[in-house]
Amino acid sequence: MGKITFILGGARSGKSNFAVELAKKISTKVAFIATCEPQDSEMKQRVFLHQKSRPVNWRTFEAGEEVSSLLRKINGKFEVLIIDCLTLLVSNFRLNNFKENAIKNKVNKMLKILTKIKANSIIVSNEVGLGLVPENKLARDFRDIAGRMNQIVAGKSNEVFFLAAGIPLKIKSNINDQPTEKPGYQK
Repeated sequence: MGKITFILGGARSGKSNFAVELAKKISTKVAFIATCEPQDSEMKQRVFLHQKSRPVNWRTFEAGEEVSSLLRKINGKFEVLIIDCLTLLVSNFRLNNFKENAIKNKVNKMLKILTKIKANSIIVSNEVGLGLVPENKLARDFRDIAGRMNQIVAGKSNEVFFLAAGIPLKIKSNINDQPTEKPGYQK
């Protein structure tokens, strides 16, 4: 059973860089699972720069919302899996009209797979609850769902880091690396 590490932070907090550096310390057999589906040239450029910053021997998978299927396919081929990022995964589901309960089921399915495979997993996500309350319902719904999915992942993770200004703060570490039982969001 692999360990799940969850990394949270705001935009440009250094979450992805921290995930990459953490993975480098664990192994050279790394799969980077990207959930971003770039829709414009600026986002495509961001994706390109992220890809260039990763070690050349890592394998990148563009999973979109098909993370669970991909995890089953690559099981046993890598020692570390980085999923970047949960927030974009939730966004993909919402854009495809998934309701919150369906998203919760998909996130729990992904976590169940991650707890059974031997690779260590690193999941990156945006902390969406530290800003102003969005002015429109769609944005508020997204913020609420993403925040609740963050709580689910944090509860099932062995360790959780929060990043601010590139500085990691470990906010959860379990004895014997066992996840805690049922903290946070439950519906």
